[in-house]
Amino acid sequence: MAKRGKKYIKSRELRDKEEYTLEEAVNLIKKLSFAKFDESVDIALRLGVDPKHSDQMVRGTVVLPHGTGKKKKICVIASGEKIKEAEQAGADYFGGEEIIEKIASGWMDFDSVIATPDVMRSIGKLGRVLGTRGLMPNPKSGTVTFDIKKAVEEIKSGRVEFRVDKTAIIHSPVGKVSFPDDKLLDNIKAFLQAILSAKPPGAKGKYIRSIHVSSTMGPSIRLSEGVLES
Repeated sequence: MAKRGKKYIKSRELRDKEEYTLEEAVNLIKKLSFAKFDESVDIALRLGVDPKHSDQMVRGTVVLPHGTGKKKKICVIASGEKIKEAEQAGADYFGGEEIIEKIASGWMDFDSVIATPDVMRSIGKLGRVLGTRGLMPNPKSGTVTFDIKKAVEEIKSGRVEFRVDKTAIIHSPVGKVSFPDDKLLDNIKAFLQAILSAKPPGAKGKYIRSIHVSSTMGPSIRLSEGVLES
């Protein structure tokens, strides 16, 4: 087990019960935050699914009403006029085969990749590079599309992708500690609704087993089950 610092231990001691309502948790996150930078607020859900089965995979996207507070660098891989569309939409990087070769050579200065369907065959060779980082374009996440303008604008405005990992847990940023309480509440509620809507057909029993929120450096706070009913 990793050794915790004095500030973390002192922060953890401020928790006075096992579970909190969403409103209580958002307020407590700010009290438990001790870093000198503006920490991210993250959410982690443990699901009652087995990701090894295709009918129990949970993935999708959600546009957080107030964004994550982080400016994302977007790379668009396309051809013809779609490259110009990417530039006009505000993508940070855009191009065709030259971008693919650059990534294959180790370049990874971006947070999201969007591609048009006609270039996916060429992008296939980047599977190991992008896939291990969760950056491989996929139609289900809206990152394989001919509507480049819409995809870029949604990501810039706060769209986040989520996918359950092999331990049946989903992690995602939902804002910053500096966000007003009401904006954090809006974002977390939108994220939870997206997870509920993404419930796979093969899920049996209790779907959401637990929910925790935390700041980047702070201790986690468990939310009460009533959060899903509010």
